Amino acid sequence: MAGVDEKEKKKTIVFLHPDLGIGGAERLVVDAAVGLQNRGHKVVIFTSHCDPRHCFDEARDGTLDVRVRGNSIIPPSLLGRFSILCAILRQIHLILQITLLSSELRNLNPSAFFVDQLSAGLPLLKLLVPTAPIFFYCHFPDLLLVQGRQKWYKRLYRLPFDTWEEWSMGFADSIAVNSSFTKGIVSKTWPSLASKRSLEVVYPCIDTNPSSSGPDADDSVLPWTPNGIILSINRFERKKDISLAIKAFASLSPAQRGKSKLIIAGGYDNRVHENVSYHTELVNLAEGAPYNLKTATAKTVVSALNTSPDVEVLFLLSVPNTLKEILLRSAKLLVYTPSNEHFGIVPLEAMLRGVPVLAANNGGPVETVVENETGWLRDPKDTEEWARVMDKVLNKMGEEELERIGKKGVERVKGKFAVSQMAERLEEIIERMPKGQEGQGGLVFAVIGAAVAALMAVVGAVFWKLF
Repeated sequence: MAGVDEKEKKKTIVFLHPDLGIGGAERLVVDAAVGLQNRGHKVVIFTSHCDPRHCFDEARDGTLDVRVRGNSIIPPSLLGRFSILCAILRQIHLILQITLLSSELRNLNPSAFFVDQLSAGLPLLKLLVPTAPIFFYCHFPDLLLVQGRQKWYKRLYRLPFDTWEEWSMGFADSIAVNSSFTKGIVSKTWPSLASKRSLEVVYPCIDTNPSSSGPDADDSVLPWTPNGIILSINRFERKKDISLAIKAFASLSPAQRGKSKLIIAGGYDNRVHENVSYHTELVNLAEGAPYNLKTATAKTVVSALNTSPDVEVLFLLSVPNTLKEILLRSAKLLVYTPSNEHFGIVPLEAMLRGVPVLAANNGGPVETVVENETGWLRDPKDTEEWARVMDKVLNKMGEEELERIGKKGVERVKGKFAVSQMAERLEEIIERMPKGQEGQGGLVFAVIGAAVAALMAVVGAVFWKLF
């Protein structure tokens, strides 16, 4: 009987994620899936897009069962616009494809769903698969992430999507956020939702198993290591404020910089216009007056390792895990520049490798970085303060002090932010979720919402052209 009980505890958990590329949200999804799988559960990830050349290793090497569906009718955007409308329609297409247009989901017989980023399809999912409870992970309210809302027709275009986001999220049986900071933002943004639902905090975590942290780094393969590396890892997006790292580094005198190098690595996708344009902006910022720093951009490991020694700022576009691991192990300081970041997984990755972290004194890093113990928290508007910390690490701190901070960082990550802990927390939440019940009018509302969204998209497009 004990064996039967143990077997019954194991579940089939189906993940739905819009685009399984490279980013903090995707890292969390992959880690959550691997963690639950390691605890004996069957995990399947459905996504509308997963490029083997631009995804995490676990999504392409067979570690996880990743299935691309709902990508054959609706493109990711229309002429570079209407991304949210297309994302919603692609999610609905995915749900319909695995439920009504095939027996794929029925054959899996899911015990629960893990959905993140996009809640629009939850009413339809609840209607079509009422017996499986839905866990929704809210990284951050989408309506607060959209830029350019100052124009009235943009706000008009977004109105149905913003309304739909809150309404559809109410169909989840459990809602979690990635930090206490995000919990506060969600509660202020959607007070009615927060009053009806208890928001769980589930911190994103990382695999602390040394064998999974990548190969042992041979520092000799990095020609710049002896000179000191200041490292920034983030997607090439303006909200990440990577320019702060360049400005602070440039504020150091030539003597303070010495032969150190600022390496800016991160997610970069040629399909994303902002990635391309922001990289160009950052190069122009570093090379132009008053900074006049020498830069180089590398897209492969070979070109990165063959960079001229006198390059002061090196841009690495979508680095593979092996090179990222070597960079993390070789850096003297990680600078994490986003303000009001929902959580931020990169500081944890750095601390696990014993690297001190300099981050903004707001948002998620306040909950992960401990001042003067695992790193420093500084005002992102005070470039000189960031430069002073860089100078301190490069020139004023001894190896013993750096090692002390490094050890504190490792202890903090292993003690509070391990993947095994996140998986156990998720398992506990999923275990106590009530069985799903028959949805009331979910399909009707989904169709009406889609029609309204499409109408508003057309209205927005007309105004966009006229004004």
